[in-house]
Amino acid sequence: MAEYMLYFLGWRIFVSSVGLLGNVLLILSIIQTMSSRVKSFELFLMGLAAANLEEIVIINIYEVIILQTSSAAIGTWSCQLLQFLTLFGETASILFTVIISIFRYQKLRDAERRVNLPIYLDNIRSAWKLSGVCVMISTLLCIPIFAIHPQGSAGNLTRNGSSCPPDFFQCDENHCPTFNRVYKYLFSLLCHLLPLVIVTVASCLIIAVLLSQRKVVAPAVSVSQSGQLSKKSTDHRLNRSTIAVVAAMGLFQIDWTLYLIFQWTFSTIDLLLLAQVEFFISTSYTSLCPYVYGIGQNLFSLKKFKRKVFKTLV
Repeated sequence: MAEYMLYFLGWRIFVSSVGLLGNVLLILSIIQTMSSRVKSFELFLMGLAAANLEEIVIINIYEVIILQTSSAAIGTWSCQLLQFLTLFGETASILFTVIISIFRYQKLRDAERRVNLPIYLDNIRSAWKLSGVCVMISTLLCIPIFAIHPQGSAGNLTRNGSSCPPDFFQCDENHCPTFNRVYKYLFSLLCHLLPLVIVTVASCLIIAVLLSQRKVVAPAVSVSQSGQLSKKSTDHRLNRSTIAVVAAMGLFQIDWTLYLIFQWTFSTIDLLLLAQVEFFISTSYTSLCPYVYGIGQNLFSLKKFKRKVFKTLV
């Protein structure tokens, strides 16, 4: 088991490093490319990247302080605070993904008839309000973690006998408080299953819109050649961005489907192994999605990187 844990630790460091680099680069790229007027989609991407960063940092602090050290003298308050911050980052990342999927579908729906007319979420004030609501909902959904007191034999909770288990809802099978069970079911339903359904439906609708647009041939007879080129360039950027969103949503669906399967089907296997598997499943999205969005939004461009390096040297 020790060899497997060392193997998992190596991959954990690699995945975390990739995630930290990708999310930091995404935030910096958005900040550098933003004009005087912030766009709603850029704001949602920054919120997603910030939530991903917070989750990756806290979950690794949790691993190092509690699971990897030999000290078991950690207070209940410190344990619950780390659990709260971990769940908060995870929930905020999920909610921002839901917002991005809904926003992209609204931008594509009836685009031909709406032309350049904005939608509700194009208003930056509305985007800020929705981002604030996302943070508030994440906080409210995670606050009950302070009322949970994990129970069970210390030897089964962690590898070092710590009183802070890797499974936040862990309790003794013979005596598990009703609140623990209820909160676990509600949290999984509201923060995992429901967003998974929404993102899946949104991705299907986006794909349906893209397929219908490809079937419609609308030759612009009265439009000038320069106007046609400008429209084609805009449509290409929009389609590339949309494909990136669909790809990220597909990654989200795979990851959280596997997470729910492991959470509810393999709960009887070793808790340490389950914690490692769930870590890789949950953080693979937070680590890979910034690269998907960055490439799709043309934020991670080799030409831009060379241009920045040239300016720095000059």
